[in-house]
Amino acid sequence: MSEPLLEVKNLKTYFYTLRGIVRAVDDVSFELYRGESLGLAGESGCGKSTLAFSLIRLVPPPGKISGGTIIFEGRDVTKMSEEEFRREVRWRGISMIFQGAMNVLNPVYTIGDQIAEVFMIHKGYSKREGLEEAKKLLQLVGIEPRRVKSYPFELSGGMKQRAVIAMALALSPPLVIADEPTTALDVVVQAQILNLMKRLKNELRTSIMLISHDLSIIAEVADKIAIMYGGKIVEYGPSDLVYNNPRHPYTRALLNSIPRLRGEIRDLTWIPGTPPDLINPPPGCRFHPRCPHAMERCKKEEPPVVEVDRNHYVACWLYTK
Repeated sequence: MSEPLLEVKNLKTYFYTLRGIVRAVDDVSFELYRGESLGLAGESGCGKSTLAFSLIRLVPPPGKISGGTIIFEGRDVTKMSEEEFRREVRWRGISMIFQGAMNVLNPVYTIGDQIAEVFMIHKGYSKREGLEEAKKLLQLVGIEPRRVKSYPFELSGGMKQRAVIAMALALSPPLVIADEPTTALDVVVQAQILNLMKRLKNELRTSIMLISHDLSIIAEVADKIAIMYGGKIVEYGPSDLVYNNPRHPYTRALLNSIPRLRGEIRDLTWIPGTPPDLINPPPGCRFHPRCPHAMERCKKEEPPVVEVDRNHYVACWLYTK
């Protein structure tokens, strides 16, 4: 098998606050190959967006990457200088569709100006050349090229999201991170955005990392799924195995909270309690205060990551020998 496009090993991103150290991403590891899509799921506050910002080295202060490695196309990007990373990796190699397109776009510049700026800064294009490229990108994501002269307030929510996707694709990066790309959109527009992402993945061979708290949305796009809880990945593997045979109690609880249109009809369940305080996380398994299968060992020792099926990993004492 070829080398992975992205390989994250034991990544730690902490926020150093006056109240203490927030362990937002704590010892996270995963791989993503070219042309693959990875879904990252979990409750709000589990570290999904912080992980994404770590990959493009835009973690806001007082946060910083405290340990681990991020290998992208064979290079450890954590060891690059900020200028080298900005010039060679950010947006050229890894781009991001930020959460909330309504807040991402600058209201006083046209859509065309904002997309053209990427070409002007990274490729030295003139304003006219940048606008021509912007028209092609807008057409690619299903927006009429004449919209280069439109301001963000003149676009619907779905069109704004498409414009942000066009901006992320400007330099044809091999990896695009999409952080909650369907938030605040109605179900029809959500379906259009997801279909667009699937088309980009299939036609352009773009690797996609899709972040969402909604497992039903991730199911539409992802080849692999990583489930995060309390700053850690608790289950990771091919999407069919994770959906059809979930192993971690947290994954099962998430799936049992989603209504199903087909198959066995069952009552929806909910997860009691609240996510852990990442300044003072519980000892042992971080899910044990909410887990119906918690044992004495779970309260004292952190579970190792074990392979339960082919390329299917889980961090739970229920599966250790």
